[in-house]
Amino acid sequence: MTKVGIAYVGCGYVADLYQKTLSNWQDTLDLRGVFDIDPNRLKVFGDFYGVPTYTDVDTLLNDPTVDVVVNLTNPDQHYAVSKRCLEHGKHVYSEKPLALDLEQAKELIETAKAAGLHIVSAPSSTLGEAAQTLIKAVRDQARGTPRLIYAEIDDGLVHRMGYQNWRTASGALWPARDEFQTGCTLEHAGYALTWLVVMFGPVQRVVSYARCLIKDKGPDTPQAYTTPDYSCASLEFANGVSARLTNSIIAPHDHTFRVFCDDGILSLDETWDFAAKVRSIPVAETRLHRQFQKIFGWDRAKILKPNSNRKIATARRGYHMDFALGVAEMAQAIQAGRAPRLAGNFSLHITEVSLAIQHPERFGTEYIPQSTAQSVAPMDWS
Repeated sequence: MTKVGIAYVGCGYVADLYQKTLSNWQDTLDLRGVFDIDPNRLKVFGDFYGVPTYTDVDTLLNDPTVDVVVNLTNPDQHYAVSKRCLEHGKHVYSEKPLALDLEQAKELIETAKAAGLHIVSAPSSTLGEAAQTLIKAVRDQARGTPRLIYAEIDDGLVHRMGYQNWRTASGALWPARDEFQTGCTLEHAGYALTWLVVMFGPVQRVVSYARCLIKDKGPDTPQAYTTPDYSCASLEFANGVSARLTNSIIAPHDHTFRVFCDDGILSLDETWDFAAKVRSIPVAETRLHRQFQKIFGWDRAKILKPNSNRKIATARRGYHMDFALGVAEMAQAIQAGRAPRLAGNFSLHITEVSLAIQHPERFGTEYIPQSTAQSVAPMDWS
């Protein structure tokens, strides 16, 4: 099959993560060129990776060889850039979130539908090996009926970790101001939410608490900084399953994902690692067994191996994630004449729930999502 032409809009920190994993899909994706509003940054990125650059965004949008635009701009630019791309007849793969405003996110979905196009929002890790293996175990009820999920996305005191020196291979600095302003919930909740929605369907009810606990995060902190650096949400699903999702840049690093079932636990330690081991742990049937588990780690856990064991290229400053996977799945779907797995309503639902978790003052501490999400087919190999 012919490759699908793509182009990046935005050559900042996250663009390196996509570029470094593009080689995982060299038979599917063809990078036709890149654009950034900062001409110096554009030149550095283009020269470093040896990729073509566009002099302006109109030239990119009028390039007939570009089918999909990968929107890697700052979060507050996602809506405007994605809308312009859709209006020029391009499919869009956007970094998260789709938009910072729910009505704008809805508008993007409707614009895409009206034009016969697709728009997908990152993250796509739910399509990766670790997630697909865990999802299959849940689907097959490997430990019985799921009842409760604990998903943690805590990253420690980021503002005290020397982020001022975090650079990608091409030299892009970590965008501290945008990260702090957008907030850890909108930046990271999707990594767990996408897994949960694929497993159990749309979220039926959100009960959320969010707060900014450390207002002064240093010289890169916005002066009027109020974005929550901690959130905790209880999520309810139609089948009766409940989940607790935490996000923070305060508590020590913890990206565990645990599904508590009638007959034990399905878990993994790092949602940002496509190669993370998925454990199937039997229930502790006696007090003595539970003590052995606690003291010796003796739990007779079974390691569930994915059907796919591909080796993936990853970025120097990134986790073991294939950032280009979502773009590639979208391209394959377009080639096959079907909708991408995470397209449209799915991405809108993840955006809406993420916004509701971060903004209880806007949506209410208890919120019923308006959107729904289509079921997501397992990856072909899964």
